[in-house]
Amino acid sequence: MLRLALYQPDIPQNTGTLLRMAACLGLAVEIIEPAGFDVSDRHLRRSGLDYLDHVPITRHRSWNAFEAWRQEHRIRLVLATTTGALPYTEFAFRDGDCVMMGRESAGVPEAVHAAADARVFVPMRAGMRSLNVAVSAAMIMGEALRQGG
Repeated sequence: MLRLALYQPDIPQNTGTLLRMAACLGLAVEIIEPAGFDVSDRHLRRSGLDYLDHVPITRHRSWNAFEAWRQEHRIRLVLATTTGALPYTEFAFRDGDCVMMGRESAGVPEAVHAAADARVFVPMRAGMRSLNVAVSAAMIMGEALRQGG
């Protein structure tokens, strides 16, 4: 199963959109805290509606807790970043990969960049900063699923 990791998400509406997408596409979701909002089940239900019953969600209390879990399960981390090394369409995704999206406000710190097994980006027109995190995740996860058949 492919996984989508949300690193300290800032915007509950984006998180709700990503959880709904994950439910519809059959993805597991990893939420790395702290988030910029309350990620309790009650608050996630408000943003994720009735889709939450259809997506496996694991909350990790910190980056270190997530990284220990990832290492224990030998999961490859693919970081989506505007400073990625390879366009996402040229990357060879594998079943079990965990694609991480950074904070809407700040991306991820250097330690996360260093820990990633791969860094991919969504090609954009010159002069544009970034796409919405949910749009980027949908594009990347769609390609990963396409590659997996």
